[in-house]
Amino acid sequence: MPGTNLTREEAMTRSEIVKVNNYQVELDLTKGEEIFGSRTTIDFAATAGESTFVDLIAAQVHSIELNGKQLEVASAYADSRIALEGLQESNTLVVDADCNYMHTGEGLHRFVDPVDGEAYTYSQFEVPDARRVYATFEQPNLKATYTFTVTTPKHWTVFSNSPTPQPRIEGEKAVFEFSETEKISTYITAIVAGPYVGKTGELTSADGRTIPLGVYCRPSLEKYLDADEIMDITRQGFKFFENEYGCSYPFRKYDQIFVPEYNAGAMENAGCVTFRDEMLFRSTPTEAQVESRANTILHELAHMWFGDLVTMTWWNDLWLNESFAEYMSHLALAEGTRWKDAWTGFMLRKDWGMNQDQLPSTHPIVAPIRDLADVEVNFDGITYAKGAAVLRQLASYVGREAFVEGLRAYFKKHSWSNTVLPDLLTQLEAASGRDLSAWSKVWLEEAGVNLMRSRISVDEAGNMTKVEVLQESFNAGASLRPHRMAVAGYTLDEAGEKMERVFQVSLDVTGESTEIPELVGKPRPDVFLLNDGDLTYTKIRLDEHSLAAAEKHIDKFTDPLTRSIIMASAWDMTRDCELSSKSFVNLVLRELPIETNSTVMLLLLRNLNQALTSYIAKDDRLDLYTKSAEVLRGLAESAEAGSDAQLQLVRAAVSWSTSDEQVAWVKALHAGEVCLEGLVLDIDLKWHLVTKLVAAGIYGDSEIEAMLQEDPTLTGSQRAAGARAAKPSAEVKQETFTACMSDKSIPNDTRIAMMQGMWAQSALRPELYEGLVSSYFEQVKGMWNDNTHHTAETIAILLFPAPLAGLVEGNEAPAPQAHAWLAENTEENTSAGLIRMVTERLDGVERALRVQSVK
Repeated sequence: MPGTNLTREEAMTRSEIVKVNNYQVELDLTKGEEIFGSRTTIDFAATAGESTFVDLIAAQVHSIELNGKQLEVASAYADSRIALEGLQESNTLVVDADCNYMHTGEGLHRFVDPVDGEAYTYSQFEVPDARRVYATFEQPNLKATYTFTVTTPKHWTVFSNSPTPQPRIEGEKAVFEFSETEKISTYITAIVAGPYVGKTGELTSADGRTIPLGVYCRPSLEKYLDADEIMDITRQGFKFFENEYGCSYPFRKYDQIFVPEYNAGAMENAGCVTFRDEMLFRSTPTEAQVESRANTILHELAHMWFGDLVTMTWWNDLWLNESFAEYMSHLALAEGTRWKDAWTGFMLRKDWGMNQDQLPSTHPIVAPIRDLADVEVNFDGITYAKGAAVLRQLASYVGREAFVEGLRAYFKKHSWSNTVLPDLLTQLEAASGRDLSAWSKVWLEEAGVNLMRSRISVDEAGNMTKVEVLQESFNAGASLRPHRMAVAGYTLDEAGEKMERVFQVSLDVTGESTEIPELVGKPRPDVFLLNDGDLTYTKIRLDEHSLAAAEKHIDKFTDPLTRSIIMASAWDMTRDCELSSKSFVNLVLRELPIETNSTVMLLLLRNLNQALTSYIAKDDRLDLYTKSAEVLRGLAESAEAGSDAQLQLVRAAVSWSTSDEQVAWVKALHAGEVCLEGLVLDIDLKWHLVTKLVAAGIYGDSEIEAMLQEDPTLTGSQRAAGARAAKPSAEVKQETFTACMSDKSIPNDTRIAMMQGMWAQSALRPELYEGLVSSYFEQVKGMWNDNTHHTAETIAILLFPAPLAGLVEGNEAPAPQAHAWLAENTEENTSAGLIRMVTERLDGVERALRVQSVK
């Protein structure tokens, strides 16, 4: 039985039979808290005499009518599919059903705001969840137009892909009759309904049209809705993308709506983008957060062309959506907004892709997608971050002008249709004159990452006599790729105050060895840096001479991107057991005082957290935690008052406060007895302090309740759940574990906060978690089968007992238990997605154990 899965073979067969013209979807959102009415009329053409099926996940199907004939529901509707037999050349299908509201961030999600008691709904359909709202041909290459009619309570408003109409009032109900949409795929249709509020504006498109803009949220968040800035970034993005693509915005309006309990960061519904409402900052945000939100705004806007106007034929070209949007959003940030150093910030995203690419589950950017189950686990760092890095390399490889010319030709030829990878490459080849078949094979169709080293020979005078770039395959079977990149030399100036770049050379690196003859005769620099400017995607190693100089003088480099490349190399060496985790921690603590880029600081602190949490040996943890907290506290106290660095460093210092004196400082900070000039003790920072003090056993239920009284919002309830889970009690840990594993009524974001809080004591008090390793492997398969994909994936990842690696049961748990579980569970009896999750977590545990052993 196929269930809710759909294979590529089934989808391609169906698309040979069917051509969809239009959906008329009537939704009634006034039927109560559990279900809503859904009536779908589909006008479609087909090969006469053929059979196919329509997708639908419904609470109850009332009637099915095909070409005027009523079908027997019990026989036609089974296994989330409606069987259609004896099709004609022209067909009309009418399906009347009730569907369930979801509370998992999929389908049509319903949420009641604790502040005003009002219900808010929104749709999330990627990958296959439009079928939870209306009957569909659920695959991207069966595009159609849509006409939505939505009935709601009278005081609600509704947003969709078409402009919001003036509703027709019928007693206590409002009926919104939307005009027909453009031709789009099911997964980017949208319905957002509730008493949302917001602000409107407009812009002028490149073709002279006036495009209405809207930015909306729940009333309880309206005071945080910085709509003007969001619309300013949107206008900048419109100008940039319309110019780059040579194609005007394809839709009639552009709404951006911030919604609760959202699984993703955002979703590119055509003309109706939804965002996680945590992107409305209740407290002082760091510049990294502001830049990240701007990037997300531009990422979703980029999709209006790449993904919505031109859409992949099947999900194996998912990268055509995500990699391109990721690349173009950073390009737009750097060239069209105030974030001119956005490619420095991209290092954080690239780190995600690099880590994902070194897991046993690594896959090509163009991944083989057999079915929907494969799609759901491939929304990862390879699809987004590695793909974007590789596309940046492609733009460098073919030349920026040729890249833009190829894109413009691509949109001109394929607007409103579906494409495959060769359609894009053909246009880029024509524009650049380069044959990209070999490039595509090694970069897009092969998994893995290469590694580069430098080999330098010098004479007695210290001048270079031979300089080589050596390339090797890090992953088994990965080809050696062609790279267009730069190398540079950095030498300490005479005053000993800064590292100056003394040369930079651009070159093509191919094969195992590439010589650089133009450097022969030059003095050897203190640091010879590969991939200067970060134009390609590869692991790099500093030679011994350069590494020693970089470690000693990391604070003398003035460019954040250069520092980031060096620190990324050091982090990669740490993960590969070539540099001790203690050395990496000390390097980060030396670099932080001079870091000026907010996103780079965020990445450094994130990697510091990973090193301290997972890579430090058990016997060294207490001392290194105390040292790190002390250094971070000193940096926070000396940082510029009210600065971004001050806020990030305070949060980090609080997180790692370990000694009695340090925890007392945290308590004094919360009580207002210790004040740092310029530091605002806002609601989110208060929650951070309280949770830390709960985890330390200083605070308890009364302090959590007091905070909840101060912050009676959705976010406040989530923070409170996380704080309760942080209590240093074995009983609390077990209760939290059980609830998160088995209680399906807990909303996703609340469960995430609980799972994160649960592990708060794992590093220093592993005895609190006795029995959870075995419980995880006993229960995870049942949990996976009982939940929708996103919920199950989150639980499988965050409850996996990786934080206990090196701390319990002979310092090896949970590696043996994971190996035993994988031996018993294969794709014949267990979901491939769950097997992948466990395999990836096991790989992380075994890497941690290896790194912990390096002295």
